[in-house]
Amino acid sequence: MKDLFGKAILDYQTNNHPEDLITETSISEADEMSVAYLFRGFNEMPKMEQKALQLAKGNVLDVGCGAGSHSLYLQNERNLEVTSIDISANAIEACLLRGLKKAKVKDVMELNLDSDFHQHEKYDTILLLMNGAGMCGKLKNISKFLQKLKSLLNENGQILLDSSDIIYMFDEDDDGGKWIPTDVDYYGEVTFEIQYKGEKEEPFNWMYIDFNTLQNAAVANGFQCELVIEGEHFDYLAKLTT
Repeated sequence: MKDLFGKAILDYQTNNHPEDLITETSISEADEMSVAYLFRGFNEMPKMEQKALQLAKGNVLDVGCGAGSHSLYLQNERNLEVTSIDISANAIEACLLRGLKKAKVKDVMELNLDSDFHQHEKYDTILLLMNGAGMCGKLKNISKFLQKLKSLLNENGQILLDSSDIIYMFDEDDDGGKWIPTDVDYYGEVTFEIQYKGEKEEPFNWMYIDFNTLQNAAVANGFQCELVIEGEHFDYLAKLTT
């Protein structure tokens, strides 16, 4: 892994001639994304993200924190205890430079509270924003993913996540149905590619999960699943509680 996403974040933070990221998926063409967007303040965030940050409480774990903008708001504006993790070493370096007090390079699936953070307490809120649930890659991994998150939650804790139903991206047939690829188990599964400064990252699996599918998976794994807010582009914010 070249960590190009993290490299773009660190370049922006250190004024090292940052360029736009180029992202492409198995169902969409190449698109440019300004890395500056990852450094947005609360007022520039979508309403869905603002709502999630308002609902956050207690001891917070920000999974896939990226440039750390959500964590910084919770730490500095809401005075919450925030732990931020990301698999990108470059992104975590940028987070620390931005002033995050507790940021670590870590895959949530390998997170061990005692050895990684020398703490015994669990979390009251787990954040998975910017389609954070997609990091489980494929729908077949969702139960293992949710069970891991449950093991990190305090009693009466909550998971706040946003995602999208991408069914709208598929063509309709004459009967009003959708042409879904036959080479995937679930239509929300895509392959993601990232380019930055002429380099290409190895393709990786990502998943957009519609609310009904998320709700079914949540209930099957002992969660209650609430639709908090719906966006204008088939996106939504959900809250999972035990």
